[in-house]
Amino acid sequence: QVQLVESGGGLVQPGGSLRLSCAASGIIFRVYAMGWYRQAPGKQRELVASITTSGSTNYADSVAGRFTISRDNAKNTVYLQMNSLKPEDTAVYYCNADLVRSSVNHWGQGTQVTVSS
Repeated sequence: QVQLVESGGGLVQPGGSLRLSCAASGIIFRVYAMGWYRQAPGKQRELVASITTSGSTNYADSVAGRFTISRDNAKNTVYLQMNSLKPEDTAVYYCNADLVRSSVNHWGQGTQVTVSS
C-alpha cells in the first residue's frame, strides 16, 4: 500500500521558517519525481516545487529564492525548506509522487502551514 505522510507544518510568524517532510512507503522512491503542492482556501491547488529523479529542481515564481526542495533516496523522503515565510504562503501543503512516463501518481493527506503574527 502506497503512503505519503507529510509532517512539519504548523503556525509560524512572518519571516520565519519551517521544514516539511514527506516520507514515502510502498513505492520505489528513487524512480519517482516528487513535488510539493499547496492549496489555499478558495484557490486551486498549485505546484510549489518539484524535484526529478536525478535531482533537478523547479520552483514557482512566488517561492523561488525562499523555498528549497530536496530528497533523500536512502530515507525515501522529500523535504521542503521554507524560509522568509509570508502570510500568502498559508495553505495546506501536499506531497506528490509521480512515476515518470506513466499515469501513476500518488498524493499525501496534506499538512497545514499558517503564517500569521
